[in-house]
Amino acid sequence: MVFNANMMIGGGLVGTISGVAALATVWTPFSPTRVSLSSRFQAPSSLHWLGTDEFGRDVLSRLMVGAETSIGVALTTTVVALVLGMAIGLTAGYLRGWVDRVLMSLNDTLLAFPGILFAMGLLAVIGPSKWGIVLALGLAYAPTVARVVRGSVLSLREREFIEASRALGNGAFYTLIRHIVPNTVSPMIVLATSLFGLVILSESALSFLGLGVPPPAPTWGNMLASARPHLERAPWLAIAPGTMIALCLLGANLLGDGLRDLLDPRSTR
Repeated sequence: MVFNANMMIGGGLVGTISGVAALATVWTPFSPTRVSLSSRFQAPSSLHWLGTDEFGRDVLSRLMVGAETSIGVALTTTVVALVLGMAIGLTAGYLRGWVDRVLMSLNDTLLAFPGILFAMGLLAVIGPSKWGIVLALGLAYAPTVARVVRGSVLSLREREFIEASRALGNGAFYTLIRHIVPNTVSPMIVLATSLFGLVILSESALSFLGLGVPPPAPTWGNMLASARPHLERAPWLAIAPGTMIALCLLGANLLGDGLRDLLDPRSTR
């Protein structure tokens, strides 16, 4: 019952925020980039539910568009990391030998760098942009996926049904795709939810440092950075994006915990 509650609450939070992001693609209360100097630093009211910022822009509208950007970057980055990591992990774990040693040596080299530090270095070279963040974070977190997938493959390749597939004359590629990949889906689903929350946090941190999506496009991270000089005068500027980041992380973690307990064959119902 607790596990189901975790999954329902986490799924509800992530689903609600994703719904807000989807809504922002077609409608926002105000233009998120419209400047109105006469409306600077207005407190939350019936007109501007979350107030306005230092340029008179509606915080709610910017928060909605920021959700669209952050969720889109997180989803795309998670897919990139999963595809790259699974390709490396499946190849290394199934072929073993010198292929495994070479791939895992390169993988361990990348794992030696913290993901956010690796992404910062790459973005410093290619410049801040939306797709730059996707590439940087995708490459930064792919080694973690590769390590998890390789471990799963090493345990699966010695199972009886894999030996049976080989005995029937099936090739390595067929056995890999038909029998091993489906059995790695469950741990990958759980890992994807963890990566999603981690990418949200990393993207916000990079945007806060000025290495994310460049202004005036709003993201939760650069909204926090813009709010820093005005915390005493307009605390709502930091509360709104900070709360969204916290809720998104909470939802991803709860969803991941619930899915892990649901998909783990060793768990008791």
